[in-house]
Amino acid sequence: MRATASGQSTALLLDIVDQLVREKIDYAVVGAMAAAVHGVIRATADADAVLLLPVQQAAALRRRFVAAGFRAQLQRGDSMDPIQAMLTVDDDFRNRVDLLIGVQGLEVAAFGRALSIPFNGASLRIMGREDFIAMKAFAGGPQDLADASAALIAADSGIDLPLLRRLTERYGRDASAALDRLLAENNVG
Repeated sequence: MRATASGQSTALLLDIVDQLVREKIDYAVVGAMAAAVHGVIRATADADAVLLLPVQQAAALRRRFVAAGFRAQLQRGDSMDPIQAMLTVDDDFRNRVDLLIGVQGLEVAAFGRALSIPFNGASLRIMGREDFIAMKAFAGGPQDLADASAALIAADSGIDLPLLRRLTERYGRDASAALDRLLAENNVG
């Protein structure tokens, strides 16, 4: 295991990614690490990823992480939750990575659009810009919307607006309205 102290969730993420790759489970890093790739720098030790995994296989994945020496806890969402399950993996240093499974509205093609980014001698799959912004508009919290806005600004003219609008529509009317406000506020489109 790579982590040697607390505050090293990214090291834990690399260990988790190794396991996911061995098991041929597709993933994309989201949250603060993806935000940094898309031009949003903020201080956090968080590491999060979404998995392309049927929710029925989440318990088996949890057991495999435990067998590999990690602590792992699985929480399932109810029928109204936009996330079907979250697998939280942590280590002896209290580093933590949240793995989101079955995110409502996220299309499978998002995993194909993920960017491979070199990181600490490894490669991480980072959620692509349009998918990232659409997810942030869907999440809708103040930090989420600030991240989406900053990613729009950092993209300059490098946004595929038709794709972004289509992706955001998958998350529903509230997400689309949030995106429209962000686009207007940032004079995009």
